[in-house]
Amino acid sequence: MAEGTPDNPHTYPQGVPSWIEYQATDVDAAVRFYGGLLGWAFEDRLPPGAPARFLLASLGGKDTGSIATADGAPRWLTYIAVDDADVVAGAASDAGGTVLHPPQDAGPAGRWASVRDPQGAEFGLWQAGMRRGSQVNNAANSWNFSDLQTTDLDAGLAYYGCVFGWEVADMGPDAHHVLRLPGYGDHLEATVDPGIRERQADAPEGFADAVAGAVEAEADEGPHWHVSFSVDDRDAAAETAEGLGDEVLGRYDGMWVRSARIRDPWGAEFTLSEFTS
Repeated sequence: MAEGTPDNPHTYPQGVPSWIEYQATDVDAAVRFYGGLLGWAFEDRLPPGAPARFLLASLGGKDTGSIATADGAPRWLTYIAVDDADVVAGAASDAGGTVLHPPQDAGPAGRWASVRDPQGAEFGLWQAGMRRGSQVNNAANSWNFSDLQTTDLDAGLAYYGCVFGWEVADMGPDAHHVLRLPGYGDHLEATVDPGIRERQADAPEGFADAVAGAVEAEADEGPHWHVSFSVDDRDAAAETAEGLGDEVLGRYDGMWVRSARIRDPWGAEFTLSEFTS
C-alpha cells in the first residue's frame, strides 16, 4: 500500500497515473456527495471571487484528489505523471491525440495539460512541482486504480504504449488487460513501499509494475478513463452512496475483489472496490 509522508512523499515516474480530479458543474454539491461517501476533507485553493473553483481533497491529512469547476458533463479525469508536460503533450499529439488544453502552470504545484486520445478518451498530464500526486492510494476510501475503457482496445493500447511506454499483460481473472510500466515496482520498493515484493508474493509475475487497466467500453458508453475507490465493505459503501442520491448500476464478485459500479447524481460513473484476498 503506497502512502507518502512529508519526509518521504509518494513520487510518480513518468507514465504512472498520479492524480484524479472530479470536474463538476456544482462544486458544493459534489463536495457534499464525495465527502459524505469517502470521508474526504476539502480546502478551497482559489481566492473568493475567482471565476472558477478548485478544491484540494485529502484523507487523513494526505492529498488524494481534487474537485474543480468545469463545463460539460461532470466526470472524473485521470492525470498521468510526466517529466515535461510540453514534451509529452507534443508526443501525444504526434501519436494521433488532440491536445485540448496546452501545457500551463498551476503555480508552484506543477504544470498540466489535457489530451483526448484518438478514440476519444480524455486524460490529463501532470508535471509535478510541489504537489507530487496522490499521497494515499489503495487504503479504504482512497483512489485505487484507473482503467481505460475504450471501443477499440487494440488501437487504444497501441497509442498509450507509444506515448508512455506501457506494456500489456494478461494477469488472469479479474485483471482484464493490465498496463505495466517496467520498473515501477522497483521504484515503489525503493521509496514508499519497501515490502511490496513480500506482500505481492502470490500475485501474478509483473504485477508490481501495474499502473492501469484496460477494458472494452460498454456499448452505450464512449471511450473514457474510469476511476475506482477502495472500500472496506462494498455493500455498505454502495448503500451509503444510494442514500446520498446515487444509482448502483451493478455488483461484481470476483476472485480478488467485490465491486459495485456507481452513477453519481450528475451522471458520472465510478467503481467501489473491496479487496477480498
